[in-house]
Amino acid sequence: MELRTDSGFSPAWRGIGAALAQRLLQAALVALLVGTLCFFMTRMLPGDMAYRIAAGRYGYDMVTSAAAEAVRIELGLDRPWLAALGDWWARLLQFDLGVSQVTAQPVTVEIARQLGPTVKLSLLAMFFSLLVGPTLGVLAGLKPGGLLDRFTLGVSVVLRALPSFLLGLVLVLVFSVKLGVLPAAGHDDHGSMVLPALTLALGMAAVSCRVARDAMVQVRGSAYFAFALTKGLTMRQALLRHGLRNVAAPTVAYLGVQLVYLVEGVVLVETIFAWPGIGHALVHAIFSRDVPMIQGTALVLGLMFVLFNALVDTACAIIDPRRRA
Repeated sequence: MELRTDSGFSPAWRGIGAALAQRLLQAALVALLVGTLCFFMTRMLPGDMAYRIAAGRYGYDMVTSAAAEAVRIELGLDRPWLAALGDWWARLLQFDLGVSQVTAQPVTVEIARQLGPTVKLSLLAMFFSLLVGPTLGVLAGLKPGGLLDRFTLGVSVVLRALPSFLLGLVLVLVFSVKLGVLPAAGHDDHGSMVLPALTLALGMAAVSCRVARDAMVQVRGSAYFAFALTKGLTMRQALLRHGLRNVAAPTVAYLGVQLVYLVEGVVLVETIFAWPGIGHALVHAIFSRDVPMIQGTALVLGLMFVLFNALVDTACAIIDPRRRA
């Protein structure tokens, strides 16, 4: 029977409730902090904000000083900063992200249209990363110091040293220009998603490969793994029954760190490959000084990071019973 406290809830349910409350508080703090920082940084950018917004609406060739002044009056850009920020906070409490200053569409509508491609790209990149990185890491960890171990170490160092935009350009040159097997940019077919997903995945796979390799080395030298072999299990049986789960725990735990790379990389990679996601929209919103869109897209990216971390913690608790305790 489960032990129950005076409140009628078991310790397990109380732990789940506490973890959920902590994540909700973290999401609220992320929303306020990201939105506020985006507001002030956008206002401090050089140039005339009204002119930039008018150029985003009508095009740089058509914008005039009169159009910029009309935008300034329409949007109240001369209002005090704190008053405008207070209005955004008030709308945020009502789950209203405002209206785009360029397209005049609700920010939630714009983000809802762009979030789907970003989620698909992120999931495919995560799939490629987990397929390649931990697999090679486990194989390298079975024979530390071997040829595969040294090879994966060298490749991991190179991939982590390359910036994502440079890695993306290299992939375009190889697979689009030289081989002609994948499109260089766009979103017309499913093949368009492969190169941006690989650009994100290879950097993450480089790290997860080494994490899985180190975990496999520890498992390979542990007493319980040696005892499993002594009982008569083959290396494959011992690995499947006792090794992989212990390797998976630190590998999945490190995904929380890799999600920072993923969220940051989405903004740059989507811009390079003209992928119609939320990162691409954020860059265009910055160029046009569309403050509500900047705040909304940055807010969603921050909340995605909180959500992914919560999923990683849940996966770690499922894999490792000690975390549930």
